Amino acid sequence: MPQREHSAVTQVIKNVKPFGVKFLIIFKMGARKRIKAEQRKEALKAVTYAKLRNVPTSPRKMRLVVDMIRGKEVNLALDILKFSTKEASRKVEKLLLSAVANWKEKNEKTRLEDANLYVKEAFVDGGRILKRLRPRAKGMGNRIRKRSNHVTIFVDSRLSNEVNNIEK
Repeated sequence: MPQREHSAVTQVIKNVKPFGVKFLIIFKMGARKRIKAEQRKEALKAVTYAKLRNVPTSPRKMRLVVDMIRGKEVNLALDILKFSTKEASRKVEKLLLSAVANWKEKNEKTRLEDANLYVKEAFVDGGRILKRLRPRAKGMGNRIRKRSNHVTIFVDSRLSNEVNNIEK
């Protein structure tokens, strides 16, 4: 059986049934949207980051920890996380170490000690919410929302920023 060639334009086929009649609609991704997506991918290749997805703690609790390290040098941020009493700080500490390892992988020629790494950007997004029911009196039930989150940390070198400022 011969394989079909896939074109660069993605096609999504949907069956729509308004008023009992079946229609076939084909959507094509526009050129402008595809170019923007490629530019976004290229921009992410230039920066160093690490993501932690579907962490089973509420985003509000995780933001308290992430706010402590935003803009700090990496060594100071690791110390802050290590001595923090919050449970979420262990996960963020591991994520920060992963971001530093990603930076090392991209910048093999530069020594880590000379780079003066810092947390350039860190943010927490809400993840999926698991909805559960807790039994209450008189046959009723209350909804329990078990929240999760996604954490993203960007790491950069102050050395590279100084070089860019001098060139401008």
